[in-house]
Amino acid sequence: MMVVVLIKLSISALLGLMIGIERELKHKPLGLKTCIVIAVSSCLLTIVSIESAESFAELSKNIRTDPMRLAAQIVSGIGFIGAGVILRRNNDAISGLTTAAIIWGASGLGIAAGAGFYYEAFVGAGLILFSVNILPWIIKRIGPKALRQREMRAKITLKKNVDLTEFMRAIVEHDFEIRHVRVRDAKDKNPQVELKLMTFEENATTDIYELLKDVKGVNEIEVEG
Repeated sequence: MMVVVLIKLSISALLGLMIGIERELKHKPLGLKTCIVIAVSSCLLTIVSIESAESFAELSKNIRTDPMRLAAQIVSGIGFIGAGVILRRNNDAISGLTTAAIIWGASGLGIAAGAGFYYEAFVGAGLILFSVNILPWIIKRIGPKALRQREMRAKITLKKNVDLTEFMRAIVEHDFEIRHVRVRDAKDKNPQVELKLMTFEENATTDIYELLKDVKGVNEIEVEG
């Protein structure tokens, strides 16, 4: 019995290691240690849930317990950890969703290993890694053009008396797809334009900066990619 428990915990640790390394390679906030702890802890709670149900059932036939009741609470409980890595940045961009989903997935792998579904756990880990790392690359190569684009944000301070309409036309001539425009007056009365642009991934942030900087009427510029 002890050997079976050791095997389950070891497999869950291995699966957590596989998921955690992927996050570490991308320098995400929840990485190797967190994934292993979550996977092993989920596995341990699943083992306790199953074995306690069996033990109580042997002691008395009148006691009926659900062997997966404790494990079921892991799924909802792990959501608090996942919510902690979802961030809303100053530019209203949302980050951390994939990391939160992977943390939830690491918990699921631990539950599967703890319940004895080793084959399913390894297949699940493989599919998770495939969908996060390889599948996006395949889709971007053979999928629609829009999937190869990325979002850029630019804050531009214009010179006084610049024709905003002509300025926007000059931006479009550089083959940018403009998704959002915000125009306001600064304290020095120079108009400021905030743009959300879509461009191809092969275009570096510095290239976008140089293109926008050379547009007629630009005084100061800040580009974020």
